[in-house]
Amino acid sequence: MGGLRAMQFTTNVQLLLDGLNTVTRALSARPTKQILEGVHLSAAGEHVKLTCSDGNLSIEMSILADVKEEGTAVLPGRLFTELSRKLPGGEVTIRVGENHAASIRCLSSKSNLAGMNPTDYPEMARVAEGTTVRIPQNKLKEMISRVVFAIATEDNRQILTGCLLEVEPTEARLVALDGFRLAIQKAVMPFELPGGKENVRVVIPGRVLNEMSKVLGDTDEYCTLVFDQSRMTASFGTTTLSTVLLTGEYIDYRKILPASFRTTALADRVGVQNAIDRASLMAREGKNNLIRMSFSGDTLAISSNAELGDVLEELETELTGDPIEIAFNAKYITDVIRNITDEKLCMRFNSNVSPCVIAPQEGEDYLYLILPVRVFT
Repeated sequence: MGGLRAMQFTTNVQLLLDGLNTVTRALSARPTKQILEGVHLSAAGEHVKLTCSDGNLSIEMSILADVKEEGTAVLPGRLFTELSRKLPGGEVTIRVGENHAASIRCLSSKSNLAGMNPTDYPEMARVAEGTTVRIPQNKLKEMISRVVFAIATEDNRQILTGCLLEVEPTEARLVALDGFRLAIQKAVMPFELPGGKENVRVVIPGRVLNEMSKVLGDTDEYCTLVFDQSRMTASFGTTTLSTVLLTGEYIDYRKILPASFRTTALADRVGVQNAIDRASLMAREGKNNLIRMSFSGDTLAISSNAELGDVLEELETELTGDPIEIAFNAKYITDVIRNITDEKLCMRFNSNVSPCVIAPQEGEDYLYLILPVRVFT
């Protein structure tokens, strides 16, 4: 990213800090090149464009500024952000000279910061042509937040460290699975797909989605996603994010989903969540972090035990089908229930060794699948 080296602008400290907090999410803890430790600044017109990258993920944000001298610079990303965080407030003036060093002036605060040559900074890759999908920022943010826990953090199959985005003419789905649970969130709305295509599938790295959920706004303004087979660009507000996509075939999750169920149980979701939270306290003291759930008649019994003691919780339930006793890793079922807001929790089973499916009583806005722990014979 080239351009003039000398640069001077004045901007609001909070605007600068908000921008830096957003773009530095792309910085790597172990950058492959020294230049990628920096934040690239480009001042032109009435804006300063801030950019950070780890080589695969790049985030760019534009902030308002009074630009006296147009130009570019690269300053140490984390140190510049921390210095900005400690500034007294109000307006800050930043000037970068021919030697790449920056002077930072804010009220009585004066700092000097060594920079790097901006001509060495890589251009931000963008998708010129591809499939375009527009989703309200608040909806996309909610969808991401409700599936990221099920993305594998470490797996021999790299594809599972990403999240599948499926888009059809009438809905979009985010799908994540880690071998122990599966999470699906849907957005039902019209989408325009390239001519002749009925389904578009891409796998977005889990880290990217995690960072996106933190910078998307709580607004119904749209986030525009443009992707081809290898890269995705996301644009929302004054922020643009560009990332490499994961390659390979994602697991056919539909084959994992049971077609029918022998048992369906309805219970108060808050009551179940609170009971599991209490049972989990004892489960964590045990060897396997297990909680047991027993559905019989109109009663759901949730229990856990360890050398230090035991917990038994009983709640009312509406049971259809066969009684069942089943056990789960406390963390896995807790992660799922915390991401549900329905008044009633609807759990479906076939046996105590086959997956439990949690989905709405009516509709298909979400679906979670959890593998049980085999403790019953």
